[in-house]
Amino acid sequence: MEARKRKLGLKNWFFIWSLGMVGQLCWNIENYWFNTFVYAKIEPNPTIITLMVAISATMTTIATFVFGTISDRIGKRKPFIGWGYILWGIFTIIFGLSEFASNNIVVAAIIVISADAIMSFFGSVGNDSGFNAWTTDLLNDENKGQIGATIAAHPVLATIIGTVVGGIIISMFGYLSFFVVMGLLVVVMGLFSLFFLNDVEELTPKKTHPSFIKQFLSIFEFKKLKENKELFFVLLTMAVFFIGFNVFFVHIGNYMLYNLGFDEGLAGLIQGGCLIISLLATIPAAILLNKGKNSIVVTIALISEFIGLWILYIFEGKSMPLLIIGVILVGIGYVLVTQTLTVWAKGLFPEENRAQFEGMRIVFMVLIPMIFGPIIADPLVNNFGILKIIEGKEGMVPTNINFAVASFIIILCFIPLLLARKNHLKEKE
Repeated sequence: MEARKRKLGLKNWFFIWSLGMVGQLCWNIENYWFNTFVYAKIEPNPTIITLMVAISATMTTIATFVFGTISDRIGKRKPFIGWGYILWGIFTIIFGLSEFASNNIVVAAIIVISADAIMSFFGSVGNDSGFNAWTTDLLNDENKGQIGATIAAHPVLATIIGTVVGGIIISMFGYLSFFVVMGLLVVVMGLFSLFFLNDVEELTPKKTHPSFIKQFLSIFEFKKLKENKELFFVLLTMAVFFIGFNVFFVHIGNYMLYNLGFDEGLAGLIQGGCLIISLLATIPAAILLNKGKNSIVVTIALISEFIGLWILYIFEGKSMPLLIIGVILVGIGYVLVTQTLTVWAKGLFPEENRAQFEGMRIVFMVLIPMIFGPIIADPLVNNFGILKIIEGKEGMVPTNINFAVASFIIILCFIPLLLARKNHLKEKE
């Protein structure tokens, strides 16, 4: 059966949902609760978070490139998904144990940053170079909207579950219990994948170069992006958006806990509950995506994100209804951008280098944003934050200034978006 006409069976949909959800739950823990864990158990210092996020993003990118190339060359996704998830889960648990490693702040910071980096490495092997390449293999003209909506729903649903349930578990039992539960769940899905998941039948070894090194280095030949200007500008739009997103998101947990005074359960409930509403936006978006209206969906998303950020900035959480509206609008922007740009980019990946180009996507969606976003945010917290005592330690707490700065970066997305649309229309001629 031709790939373009392949129908997705129940088993494929099960793994799309289960692996995607569990993976995004683990990423959510890293992106949200790891940061609050640092403030509560290590040191209330935004620079530790900046270094942790940047180094883990670098490790994620390296793993995606290396194992994406290997996956393409041997024509297999399954072993990378299975073993990647197993080791990912194990190191999630080990990260939770880092609070007992040392009373010396510098040593403790090095240990927690290292544990996060190793966890991210194996997470990328399983999720980015394995699972994401596998879902790209499944894409065709008939299911790209549905798969795109599903993939976009994963991080949103994971944020809902991870923040709400995570907040409750942390409030009742502590951080370590939460990390152990999540780690074991990831390990179980890795084992399940090794036994029951199947690669796409059409997947064959893609040795585009005689040696691994040459094929690996070929992904850094940016002339491939120069030849596909539409893909370049789609990825650039992604990078600019997530730089802005990470200016506020890496600190939003600590902002809600230590600035607004919420506990973990309420902070999780607010974000999770609002994102349930945001998720509804993927339904009409999937219809527009199937009609090729990518740029329209992204435009709506950027406007929603901008308005939401300014509501959060102006009212500073003083009004609960307005706080909820702001979070909903930011959530709509986030989920629509993730859904649309992911599908748009995947559809432009060359067939012989899909897993490798997942690495290129990670550069623009993870590496660049998670380095520059926190770097921009760090001086904002250190210079405009509020000095407070947290768990007996003095530190700077984030304020609403991060939302305003993020909004100005988000507006810059319109420049590469318009260029992506221009090149898309040119290709159709």
